[in-house]
Amino acid sequence: MIDIKNNKILNKYKFIDLFAGIGGFHYALKSFGAECVFASEIDKKASDIYEQNHNFKPAGDITIIDEKEIPKHDILCGGFPCQAFSISGKQKGFEDTRGTLFFDIARIVNYHRPKILFLENVKNFAKHDNGKTLKVVLKTLNEMNYTVHYKVLNTSRFGLPQNRERIYIIAFNKDNFEITDFDFPSLNIISSLSEILENNPKNGKIIERDDIVFYKEYKPEKNIFGEIDLPNKPFQIGKVNKGGQGERIYHPEGHAITLSAYGGGAGSKTGLYKINNKIRKLSPRECARLQGYPETFIYHKSVSEAHKQFGNSVSINVLQYIVNEILNTIERNVQETKIRLKNSQTRISERERYSLQV
Repeated sequence: MIDIKNNKILNKYKFIDLFAGIGGFHYALKSFGAECVFASEIDKKASDIYEQNHNFKPAGDITIIDEKEIPKHDILCGGFPCQAFSISGKQKGFEDTRGTLFFDIARIVNYHRPKILFLENVKNFAKHDNGKTLKVVLKTLNEMNYTVHYKVLNTSRFGLPQNRERIYIIAFNKDNFEITDFDFPSLNIISSLSEILENNPKNGKIIERDDIVFYKEYKPEKNIFGEIDLPNKPFQIGKVNKGGQGERIYHPEGHAITLSAYGGGAGSKTGLYKINNKIRKLSPRECARLQGYPETFIYHKSVSEAHKQFGNSVSINVLQYIVNEILNTIERNVQETKIRLKNSQTRISERERYSLQV
């Protein structure tokens, strides 16, 4: 997590956390002072971890929760699962989302009309079902009077050494915001996997096999100041077996590959890395660090389950930098309101002076 200098900026804002997982959105919004008033997560194991870390018990399956039972809120956030919408050219907006999990977001938004929506999904969401999925999402939110912004961002550019591309969707309710301009953060913070590794981790599984092959050496390049230029991306140096998914070996001065909830191979879920001349997977604590979770975070006792949960999680640092940009939009609206109020008061004063003169 990044250091937030003023963690009370959103202290008057309430948020709900849908498809909450283990609470990445919760950490991000709470770090700015926002209050969580509702969370929902269907996976019992993830829900338990959420409760342990946030002292807040998520409700279960959002598809059977009445939107009227959800507390009023200013921000709706969540990393919702990607599903195809069977629109078949009907173009019915809100109705076209029925049968998908986005419909549950839409019906909650339609009822509560939160000021801000903050959503996350996989990179390919924009191309999902030949672009029809995103098209329906945008149309649905537009029809509910929201201005929508979206962009694919890579976790690796936000100080977390993990190659993880995700699409982020921000929407502003035009009933609450006169100015709905928004710029996604553009950063390139250099980091390396070696910076977040544990010393002698208990749960970093070591791989010892006869079919390990190395075919590259990491040769660090230096810039004009004599400083090492880190690659800021995964740097593959070898393989296990045929080098398929989960069978590639990477150097720790580069980045980790995308953490995954599933996947096979010797390096399933985390990838394989040559660390201290040993080939191993990443430990749960290292995965927590790759997603921006604090050192106090309590992860699942099962290594496999912990890997899965971090693979399903959002990257907290990225969320925090996006929130910083949301704050800029909020501030522009505050300033616009002040200017309009000042101008209004000036006009009133002028009328009063004119009245006295008459």
